[in-house]
Amino acid sequence: MKTIYLLLIAFACSVPLKAQFNQNNSRSLFSDVKAYRVGDAVMILISEATAADNSATTTQSTKTDLSAGVGASSGGAGFDGSVSLGTGNTFNGRGQTTRNESFRTKLSAKVISVESNGNLKIEGKRTFQLNGENQSITLTGFIRPADIQSDNSIISYSIMDLVVTYEGDGTITKAQEPGMITKFLRWLF
Repeated sequence: MKTIYLLLIAFACSVPLKAQFNQNNSRSLFSDVKAYRVGDAVMILISEATAADNSATTTQSTKTDLSAGVGASSGGAGFDGSVSLGTGNTFNGRGQTTRNESFRTKLSAKVISVESNGNLKIEGKRTFQLNGENQSITLTGFIRPADIQSDNSIISYSIMDLVVTYEGDGTITKAQEPGMITKFLRWLF
């Protein structure tokens, strides 16, 4: 019986134990768990809001007048002539655009490379289906390790060269597209 226990202990010691999630296993027990190498995960807090307001007013007016007069008198009969020429052009133009956009979500991303200066290239994608619509969010960019918060998250405005793509495909998206004839006429003109 002792031999079996010794064999089991010897076998258990010879098989290496592997954790399923090895992120930051070489760091101190007292340090925050943050992404710092290829394969590590980081939480992206996407909070983008843009507002743009643009207006323009143009007024243009031109006016040209040309007059001439001729007068002659001889005895009791007189001749009086007058010529007048005038042109005018008036243009008023006005334009205004206002745009407000807001996009908020959370997305996990993976470190796919580490640059020589220590910046991390990240990439993340999430796809889900909602009411027959396939929605997909894709994100790429570069982050500085110093910008990663203690809970291993980073806000989107701290990501360099951020590219966020939000696409949808389904019945609602197709219903909002113009018809084939409209697409063809737009292509022509």
